[in-house]
Amino acid sequence: MSKTNSAVKKPSKMKSASKKKTLMLTTMVLPGAIWLLLLRYLPLGGIIMAFQDYKIYTKAPSFINNLKNSAFVGFKNFKFLFATSDTWVMVRNTLGYNLVFIVLGLVISVAFAVMLNEVTHKFAAKTYQTLMFFPYFMSWVVASYFLQAFLDPTRGLIPHMQSNMGVTVTDFYNNTKPWPFLLVLCNVWKNTGYSVVLYLSAITGIDASQYEAASIDGASKWQQVLYVTLPHLKTMIIILFIMNVGKIFNADFGLFWNVPLQSGPLYPVTQVIDTYVYRAMTTTQNYGMSTAAGLVQNIVGFVCIMTANTIVRKVDPDSSLF
Repeated sequence: MSKTNSAVKKPSKMKSASKKKTLMLTTMVLPGAIWLLLLRYLPLGGIIMAFQDYKIYTKAPSFINNLKNSAFVGFKNFKFLFATSDTWVMVRNTLGYNLVFIVLGLVISVAFAVMLNEVTHKFAAKTYQTLMFFPYFMSWVVASYFLQAFLDPTRGLIPHMQSNMGVTVTDFYNNTKPWPFLLVLCNVWKNTGYSVVLYLSAITGIDASQYEAASIDGASKWQQVLYVTLPHLKTMIIILFIMNVGKIFNADFGLFWNVPLQSGPLYPVTQVIDTYVYRAMTTTQNYGMSTAAGLVQNIVGFVCIMTANTIVRKVDPDSSLF
C-alpha cells in the first residue's frame, strides 16, 4: 500500500515541478511577448491605410472611425514611390549604402572581436570593449553635433585648420563628394561595438582546449583564428548576415536625416527611401502613401530574407534560420 502511495506521489511531484518551471519560463518570456504583440503584430491592422485615402475626421477622430470613413483607392498610394524622378536616386542610395554597411560591418566587427579576444589584460580588454560599445547608445542627433564640430564651415575644426594653412576651405555641407565616406564611417563607428559584443561572446564560448591542441600542433595565431575561431563563428555570421539582408531596403533614418543636417545640395548622396517618404508625408500629409512605402519595404525585406535563407539552407542546412 505504501509503495502504491509513493508511486502516486512521485508523478504528482514531477507535475508540480514541471508546472513551476513552465510558469517561471513563461514569466521570463511574457514581457518580450507582450512587446512583440503590441508593437509588431497589433499595428498590422493599419496596413489597410496603404490602400486608402486616409483622412482624420475631427468629429470623431478615432483610428477605427478614420479607417471606416476613408475612401478605398487601391494601389494609387504606391505610385508616388515610382512616379518621381528621385526614384532611382533613393533606391540606389538605399541599396548601395546597405550593401557597404553589411560587408564592412561584418569584416570589421569580426576582426575587432578576434583582436579583443587576444588581449590578455582584463582591464584593458574591458576598457576597449566599453569604448567601442558606447557609441551604440548615442543618438544620431548627438553624433551629428560631434561631426558638425569637425565640419562646420565657420567654426569646424577641419575648415579652421584649412584656413590657417592657407588652402581652400571645404564647405562640407554643400559638397557631395566626401559624404558617402562620411556616412559609412559614421555607421561603422556607431554600430560596430554592438556586433563586436555578439561575436566576442561566441568566441569566449569556444573550448580553450581546441586552441591548446592547435598550438601544440604548431599552429600560429593566424592559423588558430583561421581554423578554430572562424569556423565556430560561421553560424552566427550567417544568421546576422541573413537578418541584415532582410533590412536591405530599409535605411537608418536617423543617420541619413540628422547627420547631413537635411542639407538640400546633399540629396543626391543622402536621399534614401525613408527620408524621401518622411519629407513627402510632412509636405502632403498623406499617411496612406507613407504606409504604402513601409509595406513595400517590408515585402521586399521578406523576399530578400527568404531568398537568402533558402540559399544558405541548400549550401549549409545547419546555419539557416529555419
